[in-house]
Amino acid sequence: MFQDEGRFGRISDPRRCWAPSGLRPDVPTQVVREYTYAFAAVSPHDGTMDSLILPEVNACMMSMFLEEVATRHPGDLILMLMDQASWHKAQELKIPQNMRLIWLPAYSPQCNPVEHIWDEIREKWFANKMFDSMAAVENILMDALVTLENDKKNRRDSWLRLDC
Repeated sequence: MFQDEGRFGRISDPRRCWAPSGLRPDVPTQVVREYTYAFAAVSPHDGTMDSLILPEVNACMMSMFLEEVATRHPGDLILMLMDQASWHKAQELKIPQNMRLIWLPAYSPQCNPVEHIWDEIREKWFANKMFDSMAAVENILMDALVTLENDKKNRRDSWLRLDC
């Protein structure tokens, strides 16, 4: 499985959008620096995706996510490919018994297919939207992750490509 974290928050994400000729679209914007993090792991073999929304990224949260993935796949040996973020290599990181970590090359997000999932979420669920609260951000993020977890075939056929 490939693993990554994505940051989502109340800072708006203006994107290109359609408007009738001669009209400029009105897109709400705001700069509020409040964030939450989505953790996801995807299997390129069968498209299985596991995700969690957690308040921050650190070794404790990473350990919690790895344990959740291991619990969801108790009979499997999981080879988890991930970048070399400091919390992925922290001494206090707890690695489940049925999991082995493999490091992707440094500074190479193009080698991680989970990056495509963050792009998909930002484009389809977060583009040109403004949020009143972190609860609203988390609700949209949860809807996006549940939708993507349940759409195994589309994810496997289109997003799980390696660009390196």
